[in-house]
Amino acid sequence: MINFTGNREVFGDLFLLQSAKAEKLYFGYAEKMPIIDYHNHLEPDVIARNQNFVSPTAIWLDGDHYKWRAMRNFGINEKFISGNASDLEKFRKWSEVVPFTLRNPLFHWTHLELKNPFGIKEYLLPKNADSLYHQMNENLQASEFLPQSIIQNFKVEALCTTDDPPDDLSYHKKLKNSSFETQVLPAFRPDSYINIINPEQYLTGIKKLENVCAISIQSVSDLLNALQSRINYFSETGAKVADHGLEYFPDTTKWNLELDTEFSEFLKGNKPTFSNPEALCGYLLKELCRMYAEKGWVQQFHVGATRNNNSEMLKKIGINAGYDAISEQYFAQRLSVLLDELNSSGQLTRTIIYNLNPIFNEVLATLAGNFNDGGIKSKVQFGAAWWFLDQLDGMKKQMNTLSNIGLISTFVGMLTDSRSLLSFSRHEYFRRLLCNMFASEMERGLLPNDEEWVGKIIQDICYYNTKNYFKF
Repeated sequence: MINFTGNREVFGDLFLLQSAKAEKLYFGYAEKMPIIDYHNHLEPDVIARNQNFVSPTAIWLDGDHYKWRAMRNFGINEKFISGNASDLEKFRKWSEVVPFTLRNPLFHWTHLELKNPFGIKEYLLPKNADSLYHQMNENLQASEFLPQSIIQNFKVEALCTTDDPPDDLSYHKKLKNSSFETQVLPAFRPDSYINIINPEQYLTGIKKLENVCAISIQSVSDLLNALQSRINYFSETGAKVADHGLEYFPDTTKWNLELDTEFSEFLKGNKPTFSNPEALCGYLLKELCRMYAEKGWVQQFHVGATRNNNSEMLKKIGINAGYDAISEQYFAQRLSVLLDELNSSGQLTRTIIYNLNPIFNEVLATLAGNFNDGGIKSKVQFGAAWWFLDQLDGMKKQMNTLSNIGLISTFVGMLTDSRSLLSFSRHEYFRRLLCNMFASEMERGLLPNDEEWVGKIIQDICYYNTKNYFKF
């Protein structure tokens, strides 16, 4: 058995900063920049209700599929992951895994999340799990650890949640009319209404949309009218962003009159299935992109995941439980066709492309550069390292690709893509890495040895580019 001493202080002020120049860039320019987190999966009701979390497990482990995957890899029984074990038992099991996450980004994330906001500067180990749990639990009962206080602690100026089109957005409205200074805005996520994976579930979703819109949806035209009405509603509530998570990128050229008729029969219940879900997805996606352009929204495409690979665990736990992977499907050509058609008709809005398979980094970075114009800096962006690539190596590769092929100076920077309020520490992680990368090249003579010049670009990447691109 390994004897974990854990005596050294965890991740001091110079973490990831390997030179005096890196320190100057981070502490002088990056550290104090506000955060705009333009894509996450935070729950607006949790923010609006602003109630104390019942335990460290509730704020830190529940629903965190990154941590869940690591625990399964380590052989932890599912009872202590998504099962009915007590919160303290689950925390203890996580503490057993943490020392063995060395070189996994979870080791860094875990201890950054303990350090800010909890002020814990020691490694999480089995021997101190109970004491840290009780310390965190005590903190969580204080007003400084209410959800809104945690967000303000991280200097979050604005954040965009991810929301289903029929959502009434009541919590967003409540927050907008409250004294809470951080903008909490909805983002339109219509995946369930353009993608037929399970016909029965799809039709259940359509019924939900019908009820909210007071529209009988019996054709693709009806469906588009319903989605347009929800886009209008989201826009009135402050939305500036649409988001799509696509397992594959659909062919947007296949829709025809015969499929239109068949889809109507499917919606009416006269056919149990629809023969060409891809053609439907492609057609609806293209029409939605036109609606986004009319609203002046930013559209985001998250592409490259293959989801819910473990069918048994999908039945037991559901989606977003840690059973997803990187896809090998090539989709750049289809995306190019869509962007070109929208661009040709003057209906291409600001677009961010997030890639999950790193072998396509250069492919997508070059593709994005084909559709920029003189009106907006990097109108089509090669987005931040996403999901499995959200770690030091993945972020370096994404930024190096962007630097080599595009302009990193116009990059809109980092986002959390997380369900946890503690994940805002990933912005610090990104900023420290960014400053160290620039400083290293300044020292090697590859960049000007001009702190103010480079520091201004660092601030743009951390904050100003995002604020201007999204028009916050």
